[in-house]
Amino acid sequence: MGQLVSDVSEILDYKENKRNAKNARQEILAQMAADESAKTNLIKKTLAAQRAKYGASGVSSRGLTQGAVLARIKSETAKPYDEKRAANQKKLKSIKANKPNLLKTLLSRFDELVG
Repeated sequence: MGQLVSDVSEILDYKENKRNAKNARQEILAQMAADESAKTNLIKKTLAAQRAKYGASGVSSRGLTQGAVLARIKSETAKPYDEKRAANQKKLKSIKANKPNLLKTLLSRFDELVG
């Protein structure tokens, strides 16, 4: 009877661990989406500020290649977000619930059960 209680509690614990892992994954994915949005907004603000600065100093945008400016700004502002994204992806890979193997448990106790 004790083995049956142990198996049932192991299954219930697995279901709870699985639910907790799913919630943790969803929280990390939501954080990653928020970081991506913040990164995009930061790039837009930085680009707008640079355009305003160049405009105020009398430099026209005709001589500047917007692609080069945007690429530089993205590389400068995106680095911390890319590092955070890599850390979050590592967390996502590490979150998992171990599924109980009842067959392995039964086989390890086969002699006791047959007895």
